[in-house]
Amino acid sequence: MIGTAVKMYDIMACNVYWDFENSPLQKEQHKFLVSFYPTPGTPTPDLIDKIEGLGPNGYKVEFKNQMFMNNNLNGWIYDPTLNYYWYMINLSTGFMKEGEYAVEVTCKNGDVLRKTRMQKNAISDAMVSVYLKNRQKIYDSFSPSKAKPMRAGASLKNVKCSWHTLKDVGDMDAFYVYRIAEGRSSAEANTQKLVWWDNIYMQRIYNNDVKAGLNRGFVTIGNELKPKTTYAYFVEITDGNVQSDANICIFQPHQVFTTP
Repeated sequence: MIGTAVKMYDIMACNVYWDFENSPLQKEQHKFLVSFYPTPGTPTPDLIDKIEGLGPNGYKVEFKNQMFMNNNLNGWIYDPTLNYYWYMINLSTGFMKEGEYAVEVTCKNGDVLRKTRMQKNAISDAMVSVYLKNRQKIYDSFSPSKAKPMRAGASLKNVKCSWHTLKDVGDMDAFYVYRIAEGRSSAEANTQKLVWWDNIYMQRIYNNDVKAGLNRGFVTIGNELKPKTTYAYFVEITDGNVQSDANICIFQPHQVFTTP
């Protein structure tokens, strides 16, 4: 009998507009995600028997108990900064239908955990529409980038990254999540080895900040960067800073820059 209790933190079940550069996958997708509280002493994947994503009309998908990588898009991700695991599966089979979705977790000790949410597509469709109308303007605004490199001798501490928001270009409120890793492209940027990310979900909880990430057009990277190193970052646009509030996530193309 495995004694450590698994506790579900939150879920996502939402549309994804997959705009990563040079990706063979279709842009209209959806995903399921489930995050857990830490399980000290035992890795959470060792405590889980099965995870399923469930939806209307008998829709069902199964998470795999493996490390999530760019080549499988299904499995667990470990965040060492908070010592917790979360699972995600990306499905390149179009947007979701509206309705109730759930993530159900069966633990090895027999516990069954379940959380549901309602998917609404009006905000999803509106946000994607504003994004696509202004895509090039937003893409060109990112700094630093290949087009806007860091200047020689620039400090590698507190590096600022900035971009136009949907509020700037289309008067639409949205939340922004920033992630950066070493690499020269989205294919090389390893989700399991982030250099830093702007965790608006924890900011919402820990700081009681209901506006965490709202219309955020810049971040200051919290960790010092390495010299003469190439980094890839992307900024996700979403309609909520609580995981289960999200109806859409827009994965913008990665931006790449090399430090002096």
